[in-house]
Amino acid sequence: MIYVGGVPFQSDGPSSSELVGTDEATTCVGLAIRNHKSGMTSVGHLDSPDVVETGLTQMLSLVVDQNSDEMLEVHLVGGYNDSSPQGMDSVISNHTDHSGFSFPLCAKIVETLEKSDMVFHLQTLHVLENNTRQDSEGNAYPIFNGFMVEPSTGSIFPANFDRTSRCPDEVVRRIRLSSSYEDPSWNGRLLETYDIPTDRFVIAPCAWTIHQLQIAMMLQNLSDAEILHICSTSPSVEAPDFVENERRQWDYLKKHPDWKETFPMKQPRIFERTPSGRWKRSPVARADAESKLCTTE
Repeated sequence: MIYVGGVPFQSDGPSSSELVGTDEATTCVGLAIRNHKSGMTSVGHLDSPDVVETGLTQMLSLVVDQNSDEMLEVHLVGGYNDSSPQGMDSVISNHTDHSGFSFPLCAKIVETLEKSDMVFHLQTLHVLENNTRQDSEGNAYPIFNGFMVEPSTGSIFPANFDRTSRCPDEVVRRIRLSSSYEDPSWNGRLLETYDIPTDRFVIAPCAWTIHQLQIAMMLQNLSDAEILHICSTSPSVEAPDFVENERRQWDYLKKHPDWKETFPMKQPRIFERTPSGRWKRSPVARADAESKLCTTE
């Protein structure tokens, strides 16, 4: 199983994996694109309209040749009615007044798919009102915030993941995603973590700055409620481990303020699948980084 991530800006396209999925999508949207003929599947976790066009281009490059006319299956899950209580009818008629995060993102994804020359079959559109439930007090909550796709069949299932199933280097990957905003080398692109031909996780380097550490130092002393309201776009519907995951990142930044400790010589962190199906840090990649470091000293 390949876990894409519950944090924005990741994409994945498995070949040998039986399942690929994502979760933690409240105001974010999980997008799956599958080549009906080859079964090649790409899954992305999008959080902003600003990354949709570039992200969709990246995802399509994983599953189909640019000049191909093959049909691509599309699934959209996530995002809910987080707008003001004026109702979805008024929001759709005048979305410029929309106060939520989900609608602009969903609208941008659908608009970008519509403009594409590719042939899409939109099989799942479980977003916004279709993905919203209300409690007895009228508060809105997402029905589903994650899914898994079976590339061999194209079947899709609701899913949530715990820490043991979120694949390797979770904390570093989370930090890398939040830090990519300040790293010009990424320039708004989705962070691809899974290398299809080699069946490996390749965590490409990403630089974090003293600014990230300063933010961590400031936030770590806040209460859980304060962290939710500052760090989340949907504080009332986050998973129970949201704050814990934030604190884990800050603890790591305090211990490793220099990103070069995590990515020596700007080398990626590579993880290979073991016979038991678990992930293990590649000793070759680690040795290569250490060798280059010694050579420059």
